[in-house]
Amino acid sequence: MEYNEIISDLKKKIYKPIYFLSGEEPYFIDLISDFIEKNVLDENEREFNQTILYGRDTDVGTIIGEAKRYPMMSDKMVVIVKEAQSLKNIEDLDAYVNNPLTSTLLVICYKYKTLDKRKSFPKTVAKKGVLFESKKLYENKIPDWISSYLKERKYTVSPKSSQLLTEYLGTDLGKIVNELDKLMINLPPGTEITPDHIQTNIGISKDFNTFELNDALTKRDVVKANRIINYFAANSKDHPLVLTIASLNSFFVKLLRYHGLEDKSKDSAAKALGVHPFFVGDYIAAAKNYPMQKLKSIFSFLREYDLRSKGIDNVSADEGELMKELIWKILH
Repeated sequence: MEYNEIISDLKKKIYKPIYFLSGEEPYFIDLISDFIEKNVLDENEREFNQTILYGRDTDVGTIIGEAKRYPMMSDKMVVIVKEAQSLKNIEDLDAYVNNPLTSTLLVICYKYKTLDKRKSFPKTVAKKGVLFESKKLYENKIPDWISSYLKERKYTVSPKSSQLLTEYLGTDLGKIVNELDKLMINLPPGTEITPDHIQTNIGISKDFNTFELNDALTKRDVVKANRIINYFAANSKDHPLVLTIASLNSFFVKLLRYHGLEDKSKDSAAKALGVHPFFVGDYIAAAKNYPMQKLKSIFSFLREYDLRSKGIDNVSADEGELMKELIWKILH
């Protein structure tokens, strides 16, 4: 089942006896388990009918014992096992999963790992309850996810702003949500989130960031690119060369892909590049400024300066000097 299906059923009080929540993205696992913890039982029922266990402090036998208890003055018993990836022999739960109590909701939070679906245990879990795998979102999916998260809360965000947030915050959904919540605390519903809002409330510079650097390179705006890279050089702890190179490499890889597209229409190109259609114009402009032969040189420069940033063939140049050299070579 998908996350939204699980939450929808829970809101309708459609409960399963087993919820096995696994996967690399902890955010969705926490959302589901928190919803069950706070909403299945009322405050009075929780005292006798809700148990929270931690994988490092418990064992399978204890979990089964708790799950087999009958509720007191309630229709349901809730047992939540957090950090279950620390449990030994978790598949020994198979004995209970084969014949679970329908009055119990057993929630297993198995973060950063997944079960081998070829084995009988996950098949039994899927048959008797919910087997959920929380997958990491790829970076190109994050801007749309940010937009959807804000839309659900009656805010909007421009493509440029969602891309700026992605560039700065990465793919950690928990971190992204924390920062978005800061924004919403300070802005009324109905607001469109702008780079100015982001700078004021989160501290991400709207002028000096990798997104704006890529924009300057796209247009071969030498003055703007040098202004940004000089800022990066003066603030290298906040803008390490390795992350700048990673951002540049991602941009130029997409540009190389754009050059090779047969169908360069906006929607088709956006889908092929994994970007919002709003940004396709940037790749059209960049393609004119960076033909294939120039891209070949740029990738060579990126490899060279990545190695030099790690001390290979670099005697004395600091990160700031390397940044300036790299951008000069890309532009000229």
